[in-house]
Amino acid sequence: MHANLLLDHLPAGELRRLLPIGSSVQLRIGQDVALQNQRCRCIHFPLQGWICLVTRLEPHAPLQLGMVGAEGAIGAHLLLGQERCLVGAVVQEGGEAWRLPAHALRRALAETPGLQRLLGRYLMVQMRTTITMAACLHFHTLRARLARCLLMVLDRAGGRDFAATHELLARLLGVRRVGVTVAAGSLQDAGLIQYQRGRVDVLDRRGLQAASCSCYEQDRQAYQRGMRFAPAARSHPMPGPARLLT
Repeated sequence: MHANLLLDHLPAGELRRLLPIGSSVQLRIGQDVALQNQRCRCIHFPLQGWICLVTRLEPHAPLQLGMVGAEGAIGAHLLLGQERCLVGAVVQEGGEAWRLPAHALRRALAETPGLQRLLGRYLMVQMRTTITMAACLHFHTLRARLARCLLMVLDRAGGRDFAATHELLARLLGVRRVGVTVAAGSLQDAGLIQYQRGRVDVLDRRGLQAASCSCYEQDRQAYQRGMRFAPAARSHPMPGPARLLT
């Protein structure tokens, strides 16, 4: 069983009120949890796996704007009364999520001030991360950006190894596959990762973080400051074995 950090920090009374009107769902690799410019029907709180936030600009391939795992939610913009999805959301590693229909969320918000606060703070964190992503794409080297991307996936994968093809990483970074191959080879030659048959094994997390651009640590700090969790929960932006959903 896994927890979602937002749900885990809801007041107990609010969580008890919400659980009966939501449901657990499975996330499948490649599934569109949200479609850009389409109506958002549910808010998803991932418990396992991770989801990529993407934007599409024809005729180009989708570009990654961020990742969401058990530290966040897909559809938090519903808090603002905005029904249409500003970005797309595609499952990159399957797992489980807790889902609440949009109409149920709207009705429940008046009785759940804790949820309102958490979603509002999370929206601000997402905005900060998106701003950082834009600057990162412009200023930082592909090797540093790849290291950052691998760390982001590692935080959400639940272990030191995970599935990630060069094609997927190229899409996430908005570059050609050959560029990812060269950058990944450099990280592997440095003993930071091992890449084989579409799986990445992180051998040296500290070294990978040193190779990453400063955006990774900035995003971690922005999450910690923005969410204002209790000190015991602020050491890492990923959830621990606290209150679990069953």
